[in-house]
Amino acid sequence: MQQNDDIKKGILYIVATPIGNLEDITLRAMRILKEVQLIAAEDTRRTRKLLSAYDIHTPLMSLYEQVEEKKSGRLISMLREGTNVAYVSDAGTPGISDPGHVLVEQAIAHGIRVVPVPGASAVIAALSVSGLPIDHFIFYGFLPSRKVSRINFLRSVAEETKALVVYESPKRLMASLSDIETVLGDRRVVVLRELTKVFEEILRGTLSSVIRTLQGRTVKGEITIIIAGEKQTLPSYSDNDIRARFEDLHIHTDLSRRDIIGKLAHDMRISRKRVYRIVINHEG
Repeated sequence: MQQNDDIKKGILYIVATPIGNLEDITLRAMRILKEVQLIAAEDTRRTRKLLSAYDIHTPLMSLYEQVEEKKSGRLISMLREGTNVAYVSDAGTPGISDPGHVLVEQAIAHGIRVVPVPGASAVIAALSVSGLPIDHFIFYGFLPSRKVSRINFLRSVAEETKALVVYESPKRLMASLSDIETVLGDRRVVVLRELTKVFEEILRGTLSSVIRTLQGRTVKGEITIIIAGEKQTLPSYSDNDIRARFEDLHIHTDLSRRDIIGKLAHDMRISRKRVYRIVINHEG
């Protein structure tokens, strides 16, 4: 009986949509939006423009942040009855600084299958053209709007070595860049505006140079900021330091010479070759 109930349940598709250029929608996203019985959208007016561009006539229902908690229950009931539903935010991937997580959480709690339909994301698009090291990064969403809160937040991440990614409004951009420079120093930064749109702009440089470039300008559009992480300063060890460490481990542990060399190289973040040379010269 339980198996039949599960079969009847609908599927919730979390569909990424273009962040600006409508051509960035995927073939799979178009197919899903056509095939589902209902599309829940953060802003039905914006979504309707996308659907119109691709001749999609699936019924729409609004599901924006202020009503997500209330309306998600209705969608869950429809999904449990077998209705397939797609959820889209204004632009990009739902749940990334956008509504969506409440609906997904409730769907999971009710045993409803949740399927990602990946696509555009302002964060990933920005990182891909930043020119900064992005093997590791942290995304924080929008910076705090109040100056005191923003300063406190920036102080809390001042020693972070990973790239920092944030969103900001055009009205607060200059104030935020100034605060970032004050707290974090004149780091490398990338400011991306209106990604994938007609007036796309990408500014790269130090914070001071980017601030000078934007000085006196009226900035419009959606903005992503990528800030280089704090540079790690590795401790410096003299040959005597390494020799003393070796002797200490040699006397107080049962490790072999080879293992001690490997441990010192790992712990002190120096090359095995250097440790080996120092040990050989000392023994010689």
